[in-house]
Amino acid sequence: MKSEAELQLNGDGALRHLLTLKGLDKALLVSLLDEAEGYLKPEGAKPARSDALKGRTIGNLFFEPSTRTRASFDLAGKRLGADVLNLDVNTSSRKKGESILDTIYTLEAMAVDVMVVRDASDGVPAFIARNVKDFVSVLNAGESDASHPTQGLLDLLTIRQHKADFGNLVVAIVGDIQHSRVARSAAHGLETLSVGELRLVSPPAMAPDSDDFAFARVVDNLDDGLRDADVVMALRIQRERIGNLDGVPGIDEYFANYGISEERLELARSDAIVMHPGPMNRGIEIEGTVADGPRSVITEQVTNGVAVRMAVLEHIARSMS
Repeated sequence: MKSEAELQLNGDGALRHLLTLKGLDKALLVSLLDEAEGYLKPEGAKPARSDALKGRTIGNLFFEPSTRTRASFDLAGKRLGADVLNLDVNTSSRKKGESILDTIYTLEAMAVDVMVVRDASDGVPAFIARNVKDFVSVLNAGESDASHPTQGLLDLLTIRQHKADFGNLVVAIVGDIQHSRVARSAAHGLETLSVGELRLVSPPAMAPDSDDFAFARVVDNLDDGLRDADVVMALRIQRERIGNLDGVPGIDEYFANYGISEERLELARSDAIVMHPGPMNRGIEIEGTVADGPRSVITEQVTNGVAVRMAVLEHIARSMS
């Protein structure tokens, strides 16, 4: 059986599916980032549009809640001229007991070309990709705690816009690393782009426990993690995934020890940028004045999310033609 990395490439080495950033080569990542930059317009200008997906149909299958990812895939598809179908668990027959494959076969019969999938279970996007017909592409829009490749791409793009050379950067990701698909995809991309140093800062109960982070430095002291960092990314606690895990600090304790405050941020470099994938819990993982402050690029991440998803969709469309 092909690995996820092998499954997502066609015979020419182009993306047929996007399931993970792990295993994608540097040239392809850079090409996607370059294409995404081409879709960015100055603030207040009309958004970029094209007919690259005219005649194509995109199905957004979100079986887990989403705001930013779902909305940006919806806008990305429409701005590329595609027909867009939005489906969620509360309105689909899957809630009535229909199998995921029967849902997929139904959408194939409706000539859906691209299926954008978010699911709380690990392995669902790859499972679908292994079972769709040759004319269908599958994009992972967030999979359990395993992967969120388009989020990883938009984070890489945001960092590149402010810090040109990854090789000289210190990136600190702070929060619930163990349960974060955002952290995993960011780590995959940063490793491929040869980041200078990746620091993972978390309470011991939320520390990474997989080979996805083998190259990174794991830190449980926030001051040590932030010192001289160029990029600081805060993550929320993934309470929907951790259950009653022992050792998880309470809200006040967490903010006192791991919250990104203005005072703590002084340990980072003076030109450090602050990121957050959202949704934010102000006063827990990040202070409101930091989230809204001059170093924050959080709204830029949202803007870049639409551009990245347009770039991925157009790339996929070219490989389908």
